[in-house]
Amino acid sequence: LKPPSAHALGWRVTPVAHALGAEIEGADLSHIGATEFAAVREALLQYEVIFFRDQASFDPAAHRALAQLFGGVQTHPAYATVEGFPEITILENDRERPSLIEKWHTDMTFRPRPPLGSILHGIVIPDGGRGDTEFLSMSAAFEALEPSLRRRLAGLEAEHSFEHGFKESLSQPGGRQRLAQALADNPPVTHPV
Repeated sequence: LKPPSAHALGWRVTPVAHALGAEIEGADLSHIGATEFAAVREALLQYEVIFFRDQASFDPAAHRALAQLFGGVQTHPAYATVEGFPEITILENDRERPSLIEKWHTDMTFRPRPPLGSILHGIVIPDGGRGDTEFLSMSAAFEALEPSLRRRLAGLEAEHSFEHGFKESLSQPGGRQRLAQALADNPPVTHPV
């Protein structure tokens, strides 16, 4: 049986870009049962990135519960976490704490089995209601390549390294000491291009 769509649950789904992304209105992520999860998963598979606004009841327990519906959750070795919820990373970027990662990336590819994705929950949002996180459809980018280039890429692998991905953090005073265990626990791995 096909899972119920977001529309069937009374949710409004509005695509936000040509290649990917949709905003879903009407869902309450703090109360997700099997039916609601099936609709969320279906929307994620269709749009690749989905956005939910005004989730006032979406606390850390609901955040973890939603993530666990997608499978095993992972902890991040380089960032602080929410007390009592080691699976929830705190990302705070402002004038006093600028982001050290300023390039396009996919989260945690330094792991042998990277996570399916990330669930971002904006607590403090810049004026205008937007942060600076942007999303890219790698499937659309791949499909847009010439067939000969897609064939050339098939079968290639690339090395993914915690050390390379966090070179800015490691170069800070005390960075290598602070992240020594993360370096030891995450040797370079390869993944298909």
